[in-house]
Amino acid sequence: MYRIRFHGRGGQGMKTASRILGTAFFRQGYEVQDAPRYGAERRGAPIFAFVRAARTPIYERGIIRHPDLVIVADDTLVPVPAAGVLAGADAHTVILINTHETANTWRHRLNLEGPVLILSAAEEVADRATLPYVGAACAGAAAALIGEIPRADLEAALHDELGHLGQAVVDENLRVACEAYDYCAGQAGIVTASEALSAEQWAEPEWIDLPFEQSGVSAPTIHGGLTSELMPTGSWRTMRPEVDYERCNRCWWVCSTFCPDSAIDVDEEGYPHIDYNHCKGCLICVAQCPPHAIEALPEHGDKEGGES
Repeated sequence: MYRIRFHGRGGQGMKTASRILGTAFFRQGYEVQDAPRYGAERRGAPIFAFVRAARTPIYERGIIRHPDLVIVADDTLVPVPAAGVLAGADAHTVILINTHETANTWRHRLNLEGPVLILSAAEEVADRATLPYVGAACAGAAAALIGEIPRADLEAALHDELGHLGQAVVDENLRVACEAYDYCAGQAGIVTASEALSAEQWAEPEWIDLPFEQSGVSAPTIHGGLTSELMPTGSWRTMRPEVDYERCNRCWWVCSTFCPDSAIDVDEEGYPHIDYNHCKGCLICVAQCPPHAIEALPEHGDKEGGES
């Protein structure tokens, strides 16, 4: 089975690249999966898409953890841990990076056992989410490196996926995809399919026992050690929580527990008192109070902190 991951940013067409490659595989008689995975769904955020292709039914599900080919559309993603570009890469994995740098530069930086190839990037742009037609280029390069997809099937797949956008869009993407295909044709077949792991080959997870910490150590508290107790963070407020003690049920633990800075103390009778020198006005206590005894009032800026 072939396992391919495309890494890019929102707006660079990684979902489209996976669909083009998946359709090209399908035209060659392969069983195919292709899907994107998003984190923060916004322009410029790291995303990836994956393609599985096999001559037999595909029973794997979920993300690809051990890829045969990783294609990076934006080289600024490589050092970003959250992007997971190198996750699962080993000596078998081929890495293709769209970049202005040389292959030797990336081999030195990454120190990987497997082959590292480059796809010469287009001219630099201010908004990297608008790298021109990079999705089509990635799909064309992947088709060439796999060595199982004729150029005609790549062209037909691109028409299938982008035809609804008009002939002008198809022609430009087709030009870029074919240029990338030809550029990588000399490395055709460098990507090889890998066998699926059997159930007996899966290693049990290694568990780490974490000792229980007392709340004074692990809980956030502005009065704890190594914090900024002398910094009057209460000046950050635009709204201030105030307790209506006639409605307070003295449940004592709800508001004081949910306060992220432990800026609420409880007296011996169970009544909460807010430390306005350090209350930042997040109003979590207002949302959590069961009898709604805490209300949010505008901070007029005429108080320097302290109880009112």
